[in-house]
Amino acid sequence: MRPIGSPKALERRRQRAIALLDRGLSLKEVARRVGASFSAVFRWQQTVLQDGPAALKAKPVPGRPRKLQDHECQQLLKLLMEGALTYGFPNDLWTLKRISAVIRKEFGVVYHPNHVWRLLRRAGWSCQVPER
Repeated sequence: MRPIGSPKALERRRQRAIALLDRGLSLKEVARRVGASFSAVFRWQQTVLQDGPAALKAKPVPGRPRKLQDHECQQLLKLLMEGALTYGFPNDLWTLKRISAVIRKEFGVVYHPNHVWRLLRRAGWSCQVPER
């Protein structure tokens, strides 16, 4: 199972472990300090010995590229703050289906309404009703 943390944070943890090993600490002590298993620290040590410190760098995450980039998600949030009435909907209620229609109109990208929620969470959307 993948440990919790961003790829950069996990890279820093691996580098810290190697730095502690270089200071003479035991594998067991390093594992305790960085919150990793003994075998993981041993594997990192062997990787550095074979391939050098650059081998501990974070690797790109495979997967399908995002349809909307982060700056477009932020732009979407601004558009949503204008209200649903701005886009010709009969009331000011945003639904996932309506947001999907706005994304298609503004960015030319098709999102299934069921997946719009993930996009909103990534963009930092809050479920709290803003005070007016």
